[in-house]
Amino acid sequence: MSLIETPPENRYPIRTYVRGYSPNLVRESIQRELNRGGQVYFVHNRVADIDKVASRIKKLVPEVKLAVAHGQMSESQLEKIMLAFLEGEYDLLVCTTIIETGLDISNVNTIIINNADKMGLSQLYQLRGRVGRTNRVAYAYLLYKSDQILSEVAEKRLQAIKEFTNLGSGFKIAMRDLEIRGAGNILGPDQHGHIEAIGFSLYCKLLEQAIKQLKGKSEEESVEVNIDLDIDAYIAEDYIPDSKQKIEIYKKISGIMELEDVADIKDELVDRFGAIPQPVLNLIKIGKIKVLALDLDVGSIKSEGEAIVVKFNSADYLLGEQVIELSRKYEGQIRFRATKEPILKLKVVKDETKNLDTLIDILNFLNNTQNSK
Repeated sequence: MSLIETPPENRYPIRTYVRGYSPNLVRESIQRELNRGGQVYFVHNRVADIDKVASRIKKLVPEVKLAVAHGQMSESQLEKIMLAFLEGEYDLLVCTTIIETGLDISNVNTIIINNADKMGLSQLYQLRGRVGRTNRVAYAYLLYKSDQILSEVAEKRLQAIKEFTNLGSGFKIAMRDLEIRGAGNILGPDQHGHIEAIGFSLYCKLLEQAIKQLKGKSEEESVEVNIDLDIDAYIAEDYIPDSKQKIEIYKKISGIMELEDVADIKDELVDRFGAIPQPVLNLIKIGKIKVLALDLDVGSIKSEGEAIVVKFNSADYLLGEQVIELSRKYEGQIRFRATKEPILKLKVVKDETKNLDTLIDILNFLNNTQNSK
């Protein structure tokens, strides 16, 4: 599967706000768009009282020219309204979710979604995508009843659509939706199963193993590096308060298999939770160390007293000139023991971050010289 994550030129992320319904907010957001010569969608997904909602908006913003559109209108009537809106005869369209796909009107750059907590995540994503179709900054307001307590699922949906504002976030939205709703039995008709209990990643791994067994393919033996370092490496409550999100990030970091994954995880953390605290950076660095160590056939990396001990399974990836150059560079700080299973000891300093950086530098050097051999 390939993902198209590069947005079109001169397009900006849609500024998304989740708020309790407020007449002042509705009036101000509509007036701001009208002041810059744009148009507005107001989505209210109940035909029964959509005309009443339109009347309330007209009282809030008397100067606005508005029209109402929904799926129970006749085809000719709906077509007439949409063409008039497209040609700029109306400033605001009060409508149901019939606009969620296929509509591309470049002058509409504000969308207000009423009762957004009652809609699905993919539906909210599609609706938000109806604005911001040009090089003008667009706004999306997701409103819920101000006196209403949101359900846990609704709150997660709204939080997700607020988090993923970058262009090209569709796949991330889909994965978050999968986490929130849960997935069914992939190989059967049932809409339930063991995914929720064991997690989506492990389910996919077990499914892959089962398919290989059915095909008669031998299972590749997984190689692990035992890393046990006396270093602060954790995700604090004040950084990611939600336990499920925290577990998700722990899984992603522990699942780092390529150096490119490190940069991706850092970008995601900054985008979702802000500046990364040092203990989380340490955790990511340990993930990077694991990748570098796997390429060098390292068996374990452990803190032992005043040293970090790196034990290799074999000497196949070590060259004499490498050892000499490293010993010269880190004179007095590292020691090698040349045996069938070589050992490297790195003397630790008080700055644990520096210890990790030094270890990464050493493993990087060994990898680079090995690749150029």
